[in-house]
Amino acid sequence: MTTVALLGTGRMGGAIARRLAASGFDLTVWDRTPAKTKALNVGRVAPTPAEAIRGADIVISSLTNAAAVREVYLGPQGAFETPAGMENLFVEMSTAGPESIEELSREARTRGLRLLEAPVLGSVPAVESGTLAVLVGGSPQDLAQARPVLERLGEIHYVGGFGSAARLKLVANTMLGITSAAAAELLAAGTAAGLDREQVFWALVRFVPALKAREAGFIRGQHEPTMFAVHDLVKDLGLALDVYERANAAVPLTREARALFAETASESNDLDISAIVNAYSSGNRGPQNAEPLRKER
Repeated sequence: MTTVALLGTGRMGGAIARRLAASGFDLTVWDRTPAKTKALNVGRVAPTPAEAIRGADIVISSLTNAAAVREVYLGPQGAFETPAGMENLFVEMSTAGPESIEELSREARTRGLRLLEAPVLGSVPAVESGTLAVLVGGSPQDLAQARPVLERLGEIHYVGGFGSAARLKLVANTMLGITSAAAAELLAAGTAAGLDREQVFWALVRFVPALKAREAGFIRGQHEPTMFAVHDLVKDLGLALDVYERANAAVPLTREARALFAETASESNDLDISAIVNAYSSGNRGPQNAEPLRKER
């Protein structure tokens, strides 16, 4: 039986742990907040990342940001403090940007360890149904070993070398941010023009079917349970802008989307990203107070 260690049991990590446990994998879990691991009631609970990975064939991490990734892998009692001769395969699934995974890959190579990057497209419902898109960067040989585990989470899409999957994930989340902001704007504009809000949403879903999953938020203002928190998207759009700026790419829509979500985060930080509708409620934004798109260099 394949043994799996799961580092990080937040919203996504916890869902991954439940999915893998239900799929019959021998599971050990760790989180910096022990109450989260205990509440899952799956697998064995380890006190540190270093302890969690002992005896694990596959080590998966799903963490908050680049600082958390660095601490969990390279800090005291971190996952990379693995004894010589251990054959763990590390699979880093966090959305922490390409620089984070590139640093981790250099450390892994120096220490003679094996690593894959595997950020995912999709939220908790996709984990639960096994329909994530798993973007993989790294060695195809290592992917072959991880495949039986990753396939329980969703469809595998091999991207290339380290950092490529992280960049593609940021492009995808940029699209999510832009389309969500556009939907909020057009719902407000359409209803202001005298149309029924549900009719406007129906038309938008024809072009962006993924909006349907957030109908309760966009139509009825129900932004919980959170599938993807506003603050997480603000973080991701910031990472994306860093990538695009280094590439000297023109991204005015990305800048505007991040500004809108940052504005939304001031009051709806932990709510689902459908809360972007609040940026257009009660006249919060409009021709008289909307900032023009910044010109790109």
